[in-house]
Amino acid sequence: MAAGRQQPETPGERRARYDDDEVHSLRERIAEARWRRGLAARRGLNHGYRVGVGIVGSLVVAMGLLTIPLPGPGWLTVLAGLFILATEFTWAERTLEFTKRHVTRWTEWVGAQRVWVRLLIGLATAAFVYGILVVSLHLMGVPDWVPGWVPLWR
Repeated sequence: MAAGRQQPETPGERRARYDDDEVHSLRERIAEARWRRGLAARRGLNHGYRVGVGIVGSLVVAMGLLTIPLPGPGWLTVLAGLFILATEFTWAERTLEFTKRHVTRWTEWVGAQRVWVRLLIGLATAAFVYGILVVSLHLMGVPDWVPGWVPLWR
């Protein structure tokens, strides 16, 4: 290796550096915002704001949970709802961090596997999504906008 050049960071080292650089949590950073300090100074507004964030975040999470079995962004919607809730609630922030940590571990594990294992995981995922699509269309019916030549139940 050339003099003065460092070895590339491993994902674990990069994550540790990021965690060290991150001084405040999401909730703390929002609490420091000028507009948020103004709301916090008025108890009634602060309480109403927290209730509103709780309601909106819970509705987004609920919609995400309902759409998980359907084709589409179900898990992404759940994570978006958790992100909304994490702006005001510590438990949601901890849940979001737990989720990010485990998704990162899974991604690193899959990336370290041989090509045939990754292909097998991809095929299993595609088969699962296809199965959910077929069951969903069978239970709910095929929409009228689907062309007649598509080989699905009519």
